[in-house]
Amino acid sequence: MAEPEPEPVSAEAVLRELGLFELRCQGEDVPARLVELCLTHGLGPVALANELLAFVTSKDLGTQLSADGLDAFEHEVLAKRSSWGPQKRDNRYGGFHDIHSLQKLLDEEEEDELLDAYTTPSKSSQKRSNSTPENPRPKRTLSSRSPYALFSPNSFSPSITPSQKYTSRSSRGEVVASFGSVQGPSWSGRGGHGCTPKLFGPPEESLTKSYKFMFQKALDVREGDATTWGGVREGDTHLDLLVNLFLGGFLGCVSCAPSVVLSWRIEELGDALKSHHHLEDFASVLLPAQEPVTVLGQIGCDSNGKLNAKSVVLEGDREHSLGGQVPLDLSELKEYSLFPGQIVALEGTNSTGKRMVVSKLYEVTLLVSHKQGVPLPFHTPTEPAPEQKMVLVACGPYTTSDSIAYDPLTDLVEVINHDRPDVCILFGPFLDAKHEQVENFQLLGSFTEVFKLCLKIIIEGTRSAGSQLVFVPSLRDVHHDYVYPQPPFLYPELPKDDKPRVHFVSDPCTLDIDGVVFGLTSTDLLFHMGAEEISSSSGISDRFTRILKHILTQRSYYPLYPPSEELNVDYESFYSYASLPVTPDILVTPSELRYFIKDVLGCVCINPGRLTKGQVGGTYGRLYLQREDAKGERKSPCVAAQVVKI
Repeated sequence: MAEPEPEPVSAEAVLRELGLFELRCQGEDVPARLVELCLTHGLGPVALANELLAFVTSKDLGTQLSADGLDAFEHEVLAKRSSWGPQKRDNRYGGFHDIHSLQKLLDEEEEDELLDAYTTPSKSSQKRSNSTPENPRPKRTLSSRSPYALFSPNSFSPSITPSQKYTSRSSRGEVVASFGSVQGPSWSGRGGHGCTPKLFGPPEESLTKSYKFMFQKALDVREGDATTWGGVREGDTHLDLLVNLFLGGFLGCVSCAPSVVLSWRIEELGDALKSHHHLEDFASVLLPAQEPVTVLGQIGCDSNGKLNAKSVVLEGDREHSLGGQVPLDLSELKEYSLFPGQIVALEGTNSTGKRMVVSKLYEVTLLVSHKQGVPLPFHTPTEPAPEQKMVLVACGPYTTSDSIAYDPLTDLVEVINHDRPDVCILFGPFLDAKHEQVENFQLLGSFTEVFKLCLKIIIEGTRSAGSQLVFVPSLRDVHHDYVYPQPPFLYPELPKDDKPRVHFVSDPCTLDIDGVVFGLTSTDLLFHMGAEEISSSSGISDRFTRILKHILTQRSYYPLYPPSEELNVDYESFYSYASLPVTPDILVTPSELRYFIKDVLGCVCINPGRLTKGQVGGTYGRLYLQREDAKGERKSPCVAAQVVKI
């Protein structure tokens, strides 16, 4: 059988082969120089890439190919290769290597080096450099020997060209937002020494494993709203009863579960509002009232459109209003900030029983004072205050939109190795479902394979730093469960030695880092609520601050109802795992919206942005923690924070 014709030499072919090994060109004239080397020395793109990989690895030259480096490569390798004359081709170095064959190749090289250490080198074996005190063999680190450092997830894609806009970005390392002041010359941590993140609260109150979602128990259907399918109403015929029972079993998980969960939330927050504001018993929203009365309920919209001042309704609680609705007249309110799903207590008159004129709103979280909202207390640790800690937070995507190459992730790993933060909190998506190549199924491997390889790059690449790693999933992680609350990632291949410093948590999650409580959610709550919230004559013009206050006073990681169309909510688990157990010391809410750091009701809220924004680089965040044993007034444990460009 005739051998296949070799691939023609072109700059594109050479760059494609180099890209498989993460070798990049430094300078515009380097691609042309590579083609010249191929033609001059009779090499194909594959052979040249293999020779270059061996050269830069042995010389520890990194992954950037410069003109000077190519000159040294030609002088030390290609010139000698030409003087040797025609040689038998070694099939081990020809063609494309997958991740397993490359590992085998590296193991064979290590075995050869081990044999050399126990034998006397002969003249015929002088092609391999000898290790002596005067001429030591270059040491290759574990990361450089690992195939996961040579093969990034872009080897699973036919398009491996790095993003030109990302590589040519400016302002790297620029601080774009700051909070507090940094003590010392630079940001650095202790590499996780003496620091162990853990879930806040009892283990049974945290989502630690996958669960069956979108299922509903018969008891929940029976306790659903009687006005929904599956309810039994007085006067129903036998046919009505059969229809309701049938449709109740079929649609119960859609209609009844939110009703039950929201009813519980209304009762809990209603008790807190009544106690905090010293309110009398609540009245029904359905009964006419000539004098002002106080009612409890949830803000809703009278149509399927966006909420506005003319479409606001109050869905009353079950105990006093039987879940009835009444339109609200907000014309007498000077200030308000409302969103669908917000639980409020309000005062007003309802002369006809058909419309309530609101005169006072008890859940207007517009003032700095805690009196207008009812946030949960802060956690008070009993352990002694530890030393200062550094925490890094970053959110995906970790690739640009025009390339599947994980260059931004590689840069972030370099930042971690340089700064050695004590804890790194990394939010998904790690393989973005919205990426064009993912949507068009242009990856050569499975989604799970690419994700696992991405994890290996992070875990192996940060071993030298020793930082504690916390992985938070995202609904945009294409391989993971598409449900909220979202269970942690499953990664049984995690090496035993890495288990003490690698932690997989759910979305949302409440984390305890040496007594400092972090509230974490990768869901873009700011974007979802910002699109639905309405306000008038607000004392605070900053919408971010208003939304963050709503989150804290509504005591929920996702108080919006109905939820965004992007969200599949399992309400049975929502009540258990999406509620705030305490007011966190630090709330991390990554969003597509502009990055910020704000102190809201004593909680430091940070949006670190995303590591990439389209085809360009984005931002990440870093914080310094120093918990003080304050006697009396509470002091925030976050002494400084910054948002930095990658």
